[in-house]
Amino acid sequence: MCGIAGEIRFDGRMADIRTVTAMTETMADRGPDSNGYFTQGPRAFGHQRLRIMDLSERSHQPFIDTDLGLGVVFNGAIYNHPQLRIELKNKGYNFVSTGDTEVIIKAWHCWGEKALDRLQGMFAFCLWERDTGRSILVRDRLGIKPLYYSQTGDHLHFASSLKALLKVPGVNTDLDPVALHRYLSFHAVVPAPHTIYQGIKKLPPATMMIVERDGATKEKTWWNLSFERGEADLKRSDAEWQELTLEAMRTAVRRRLVADVPVGVLLSGGVDSSLITGLLAEEGVPDLRTYSIGFEAVNGEAGDEFEYSRTIAQHFQTDHQEIFIPSRDIPTALPQAIAAMNEPMVSHDCVAFYLLSREVSKRTRVVQSGQGADEVFGGYHWYPPMLEARHPVDDYHRVFADRDHTEMTKLLTRDFLQDDYSRAYIEQHFNQPGATDAVDKALRIDTTVMLVDDPVKRVDNMTMAFGLEARVPFLDHEVVELAARMPAMQKINHGGKYVLKEAARKVIPASVIDRPKGYFPVPALKYLKGAMLDIARERLMDASAKTAGVFQRDYVEHLLDDPGKHITPLRGSKLWQLTLLEWWLDTHQASA
Repeated sequence: MCGIAGEIRFDGRMADIRTVTAMTETMADRGPDSNGYFTQGPRAFGHQRLRIMDLSERSHQPFIDTDLGLGVVFNGAIYNHPQLRIELKNKGYNFVSTGDTEVIIKAWHCWGEKALDRLQGMFAFCLWERDTGRSILVRDRLGIKPLYYSQTGDHLHFASSLKALLKVPGVNTDLDPVALHRYLSFHAVVPAPHTIYQGIKKLPPATMMIVERDGATKEKTWWNLSFERGEADLKRSDAEWQELTLEAMRTAVRRRLVADVPVGVLLSGGVDSSLITGLLAEEGVPDLRTYSIGFEAVNGEAGDEFEYSRTIAQHFQTDHQEIFIPSRDIPTALPQAIAAMNEPMVSHDCVAFYLLSREVSKRTRVVQSGQGADEVFGGYHWYPPMLEARHPVDDYHRVFADRDHTEMTKLLTRDFLQDDYSRAYIEQHFNQPGATDAVDKALRIDTTVMLVDDPVKRVDNMTMAFGLEARVPFLDHEVVELAARMPAMQKINHGGKYVLKEAARKVIPASVIDRPKGYFPVPALKYLKGAMLDIARERLMDASAKTAGVFQRDYVEHLLDDPGKHITPLRGSKLWQLTLLEWWLDTHQASA
């Protein structure tokens, strides 16, 4: 895993390597092992490297192939690079490295845009062509790796992190009303291309942006997730779907073992990470390391699931580490966790992932993690009611949105309150072809949008803050495509994730599968009390607050009077949502 950055100019001037250097240095945590730069005429590129594949200098980036006239800066992991290398060698290509970066260049030269269909993995890269002057920005199918950009008529800048683009002189940091509405209403999910800043965008998942020499740009979607089913899909038995699921997961987990360093597991104790652990044990991974985190209970709400993670660790005899975080440590870690966020992320477990990553990175450089299973295999509580939905957009919005538009009129000042952007986005997405019934529409938006800009982004940001690479087998695109073809009941039956749970019985103990669904927030951020409540009041009520002209003061005071009464439908704190945004804006604008 790495951090990439670049500047491409269209005004005839030389690219500014000083700006690219400043951008790249902000991402040293993403790639702490080395850095590199390349500049030629109107283009300059920077790279921070985390050595995972081909630990030698032969895979140093930016990677330039002078014979082919191509260069690339790349963040991610191509799991099938050994197979692609063999295929390309048979076509006459010569390689100087054994990593995955060089494979991208050769594949692009051989197959052009069609090379993307052959890549199995997570990736964001910029590839440039010497002879055409064209640059190509690409993001993987499910947006596992981030790619931000800022574009004017004279130049385009890009980077793996939003905060890197704050180093670009003159970038517009006015708040984007569309992004603000979605952050506050659409469960803090801000879909691409928007970010909280008007002048910074993000490339959507499965998208390629072609940047011509003169600055003309064109975007292409190179992969789509379809929920359409053939006759064979509709005729398959439960047992057949379960076997297909288990085999697809075996393949996904095996693919994510491709590395020149050991691979561990973030083991929560739920069925998802437990299945990953069991499948890695099946693969015979020696001395498999597993890691769990827990917090103190608050208001009778459990703060850990060590009971279940211990069961799995003992069953598979893993090298297991439990990391317990006292509540008093949360305020100390929060500023660092917020600084690590590319965008404001309200989920309680951001700080949990930050602290977990800090400890895991001391022993391990690559881990597999269970994010995505609930979205892909229908594990959330709002899917079954969608079977009877007469008004799918309204029904989904009611259970998922943190605030309806009526409440938004009480929260936002007139300058920032415009249309109901959140509901409009849901309606637009639900109306796209490729999913006909309400459950499939909900699963599709959650898999391709919510998952990208909440759990996956959270894991990338918090793990990469410590140079820890997280791999997510449930987002193997073949697993996701298989799940989309399943009839909805295979997923949402019997409390959700039915097909996955039944498949998992062949691998892990039933006591972990049949347990109540776990969810443990960081309680101190759900029930804001004491010092945390004081922090919220101090930040939000300060006359110099970044959100002073954004939030209506009466609404903020109403939340401060009794934070525990103001919990979102998805069990988050409405007060913490406002506090986090203010804290994030203050942190990142101060460091720009």
